[in-house]
Amino acid sequence: MTVFARRARAAAGRMHPELSLVSYTLLGHLEESGGCRATDLAAHYALDKSTVSRQVTGLERAGLVERRPDTADHRVQVLHLTAAGRRILARVTESRRAAFRERLADWSAQDLSRFADYLARYNASPGPGRQD
Repeated sequence: MTVFARRARAAAGRMHPELSLVSYTLLGHLEESGGCRATDLAAHYALDKSTVSRQVTGLERAGLVERRPDTADHRVQVLHLTAAGRRILARVTESRRAAFRERLADWSAQDLSRFADYLARYNASPGPGRQD
């Protein structure tokens, strides 16, 4: 798992050196959710609000995220990906998929199935401190 995390951080740094792996994770969540509040990001990833705030500030400065008023409550700001954010996220996603395809190319169908089952099981587990 440590090697996996190191490789993910290194890949993130190659795609956009100013952004951390956390930033890429937040971008991915914003894409999946269609936008959300910073407090929602903090709650989802069990991060401190100040940590998310720093990450979001960096993403805004890089032009990858923008704030828009919530249509239901104009007092609330919702984070959305910009066109540049979508492009970078798409590049990262394709790069990661290519790396996975390359690494798994010689695995049997049975090994791939087993691996997918283990990943699904791992991801379904709430882990310490989380109550998904």
